[in-house]
Amino acid sequence: MTTSQSIEPFRIAIPRRDLDDLSARLAATRWPGEVAKAGTAYGMPLEVVQRLAQRWQDGYDWRAQEARLNEIPQFTTVIDGQRIHFLHVKSPEPGARPLLLLHGWPGSVVEFLVLIGPLTDPRAHGLDPSVAFDVVVPSLPGYGFSGPTTEPGWDSARMARAFATLMSRLGYERWGVAGGDAGALVGRELGILAPVGLIGVHLLQIFAFPSGDPDEAARMTDKDRESLSGTTADFQDKAGYQKIQQT
Repeated sequence: MTTSQSIEPFRIAIPRRDLDDLSARLAATRWPGEVAKAGTAYGMPLEVVQRLAQRWQDGYDWRAQEARLNEIPQFTTVIDGQRIHFLHVKSPEPGARPLLLLHGWPGSVVEFLVLIGPLTDPRAHGLDPSVAFDVVVPSLPGYGFSGPTTEPGWDSARMARAFATLMSRLGYERWGVAGGDAGALVGRELGILAPVGLIGVHLLQIFAFPSGDPDEAARMTDKDRESLSGTTADFQDKAGYQKIQQT
């Protein structure tokens, strides 16, 4: 793929054969045994995983979700050789502020579906109409319908550059960004990049990395150290997914 200025309408249409294949693979699962009465000491209890698989196999209506998503204007464009999929909903209010919303890992644009209405049409939701936004909700490269990526190197900074290009391509001269998790990492990079037109960054998580200056730790209070220690320990206790992917 090459970079193109064109923006193409997009509609989700997963082939029936793909849905049938998923159902067949779930039905063919070979379940392991488990240690009796172990609870979660040896991993997720088998019954919980089986219940989840059963839900995906015959309790989840993908077509209903597909239809719900297709009610929202969706588009694709190519930036830096990568297809970028995004939702783009304009506000009926004049002078609405453009807002870029960035999802997390392992999430998708679905994270923001319940927010689109109140953000774009606050008047209809009993809110102040002066606080209205045009919203742009991209799938991060490699996620959802922005995937797959075709080359390495799509780190947070490269995503930030791509999304700055996207907002410019959509004709927005002044816009803000909000994101959490992986989206907060990209939002942070947008703040560092400070592209022309970016007026503000809102992060659900603040990823502040040490600079290497030994005086940084010296300036921490005892309360700061206690908070950092507790947060780090709590994250490590729940970071098995990260260890698996690192190794």
